[in-house]
Amino acid sequence: MRSLFWRILASFWLAIALVAGLSILLGHMLNQDAWILSRHPGLNTLAQQWTQLYEENGEDAAQTLLEKRKRRYHIDVQVLNESGDPVVRGTFPRRAAAFEARQNDSNDRHLPWRRLTAEYTSPKTGETYLLIYRIPHPELDSWHRESLLWPLSALGIALVVLTLFSLLVTLSITRPLSRLRGAVHDLGQTTYQQNSLARLANRRDEFGVLANDFNRMGARLQSLIGSQRQLLRDVSHELRSPLARLRIALALAERAGPEEREKLWPRLTRECDRLEALISEILVLARVDADNASAEAVDLNLLLGSAQRDAQLASPDQQIRVEAEPNLQLKGWPTMIERALDNLLRNAQRFNPSGRPIEVLARHQGERIVLSVRDHGPGVDAEHLAQLGEPFYRAPGQTAPGHGLGLAIARRAAERHGGSLTLANHPEGGFIASLELPLEPGAST
Repeated sequence: MRSLFWRILASFWLAIALVAGLSILLGHMLNQDAWILSRHPGLNTLAQQWTQLYEENGEDAAQTLLEKRKRRYHIDVQVLNESGDPVVRGTFPRRAAAFEARQNDSNDRHLPWRRLTAEYTSPKTGETYLLIYRIPHPELDSWHRESLLWPLSALGIALVVLTLFSLLVTLSITRPLSRLRGAVHDLGQTTYQQNSLARLANRRDEFGVLANDFNRMGARLQSLIGSQRQLLRDVSHELRSPLARLRIALALAERAGPEEREKLWPRLTRECDRLEALISEILVLARVDADNASAEAVDLNLLLGSAQRDAQLASPDQQIRVEAEPNLQLKGWPTMIERALDNLLRNAQRFNPSGRPIEVLARHQGERIVLSVRDHGPGVDAEHLAQLGEPFYRAPGQTAPGHGLGLAIARRAAERHGGSLTLANHPEGGFIASLELPLEPGAST
């Protein structure tokens, strides 16, 4: 994965290093003797011209060239041979030479000119000459100001390149952030489309990871919002039926005589009990999603024993056989797991025939614990298996009492732990519900 952190860090370091390097190089370059000798128009070709003129036309012509250069560029020149003797008179006054000698003796370098030296060997005679130049500081400063065009152009080009590079880095950060901001806005307006971050999710950096996580979060939130809306619709529908029956029974009781009214009281009580049971299951389903308690250690062996005893008390004629590995431990919410097991066992008891045991199996499977509850009932048609576990859904043809919330509670409890609930017909007959729970809550499925 190409880390965005290293890209940004490298960009800033490159920018700093490039600007600093150019600044140091520019300052160093402008103060170098070689730079002045090669770039100053009064010096860059003087040695070659003087040597050629001296060897072809003599001392007078060579001296005239030096005097012309002084009048035009204010540069004093001395030319010495290999023995250190002057070849021509030059243009450096003797009093200036004496002043320079005194300043050198006193170790004072603050002279009014800059002293440069250059050697030149004649290609014709092989003679080597030493040329000593003295440029007044005002003349040198003036030339520096005029000669800054090329280095400043180079610096300007470097800054343009850095600006473009910084712009690309900035856009590579701000564009994904803008897309994420739009996705957050859409999510808040419940109009989020999961494919809106598809291109961003294909990136192989932190933004790609964030987009993938955001897609999963958005899908999960939309699923929860959709399930809550569906739950409200289902709750209103389910509550309407017992309330309508109560209203009818009350209307009949108002019109009935004392004897007939006594016969209606058990019906009213039964409808109230059904309504209370339905509301209780709805509240249990809501608490599964709303429980924000911290996860804790869960002893599944102890919890299975408790669930077995409670189920046997509720239905003594049903035998429950539990086979569990020893030391089944995980982190989670014991109340949710207990509700899930209780609902799975009650669902099995509704359809399991007498004389056949309900089989409960608990075992480790990799990094998970699988709890399965099997009954020997008629099972469920294959086309209805996918819808089992949805709130208030009951497979067609079922006559056993219930509201279709037991499996939904078990599924929500499994999902809260990061696990899943699998519902299927057993190959040897009957129905099996398998609750898969990770050892740590929230682990990926």
